[in-house]
Amino acid sequence: MIQVTEALTIIAENSSKMPLQNRAVSKALGYVLAETVYSPIVMPPFRQSAMDGYAFIHSEKHQYNVISVSRAGDHSNIKLKENEAVRIFTGAFVPDDADTVVMQEHVMANENSILISRMPEKFANVRAKGEQIKKDEVVFEVNTLITPAAIGFLACLGITEVTVYKKPKVAILVTGNELVKPGKKLPKGKIYESNSVMLKAALQTIGVEKTKVFKVKDNLKATKKALKDILEKYDVVLISGGISVGDYDFVKEALLKNGVKELFYKINQKPGKPMFFGSKNETLVFALPGNPASSLTNFYVYVYPAIRNRMGFATIHLPKLIRKLNSDVKNTSGKTLFLKALYDETHVTVLDGQSSAMLNTFATANCLLIVPEDAEMIKKEQFVNLLPID
Repeated sequence: MIQVTEALTIIAENSSKMPLQNRAVSKALGYVLAETVYSPIVMPPFRQSAMDGYAFIHSEKHQYNVISVSRAGDHSNIKLKENEAVRIFTGAFVPDDADTVVMQEHVMANENSILISRMPEKFANVRAKGEQIKKDEVVFEVNTLITPAAIGFLACLGITEVTVYKKPKVAILVTGNELVKPGKKLPKGKIYESNSVMLKAALQTIGVEKTKVFKVKDNLKATKKALKDILEKYDVVLISGGISVGDYDFVKEALLKNGVKELFYKINQKPGKPMFFGSKNETLVFALPGNPASSLTNFYVYVYPAIRNRMGFATIHLPKLIRKLNSDVKNTSGKTLFLKALYDETHVTVLDGQSSAMLNTFATANCLLIVPEDAEMIKKEQFVNLLPID
């Protein structure tokens, strides 16, 4: 059995990046850049008007003759004198001689002239050439997550394709003879299976969409066969249940018989102690506890950073926050505790119902409070570390 920090180190050292692929910008949402992107053009590529109004040469005069129009998409070489203006629209080319645009709400206009009622400052409402970015400047550094805004910015620079890390294909294998699919009648002695639905949803928060759920009965032969097929086709395998030391827990044996290298088994923590982490070739395997709260806790602490590392994120772990405790917390277990809790701007409150089988508390929590294994007592108003999960 190892400590939490050691487990995190082992996972980080064994979570290699996914292969690279070229992907159309329009289909790259949620992917992470594998290469730095440079701008092929200046943006904007010419001086643009930021307003609908009139472009002119700034002076002390308030009345100007309107000699032409500049619409978005036009590029006519209009020559201006000091007493002349051009009707102009947002995004349109600003004539070389003009230095200022007055918004149309601040002028009184007739067919051939304008009177400026509120004079703007010189250079107002003119977007300078290259105001956003210069040619060959860095658009995005490697390991940047592609967001909707990033897609828009790449497209406005004329970039149609980027190199990204592939997203991992994830398999979720659910074990347990007692499990029944939600929506079906619940016989005596059975419970509804929730872990696969929960883990699939948690994966979606990272941006992983290619997931498939498999179910297997609690026997060695069936578990071994199911794992053989899954390990060949998926980049990450999450197993729910069957990893403890009961008479019907066959997962660890089935993994070893399939050539999975054991990197650690059992962590000195509560909840979530009976967890197996291993690998076969480039496939990562996490055998998570069957109890729902334990399974989700270990997902946030261990699976989450491993997958984000494979996807190419620069920051892989949940951020640690610091808050003051609202009440004393005891820890006589000698284990690291991950407690469901609620935090606000200043304090954190441990919730009732910390059982590893209980999801009702988890469903209202917005963080996991970390109690180190060597901290027997943390007093009220002391600072503590927590992992936000909201």
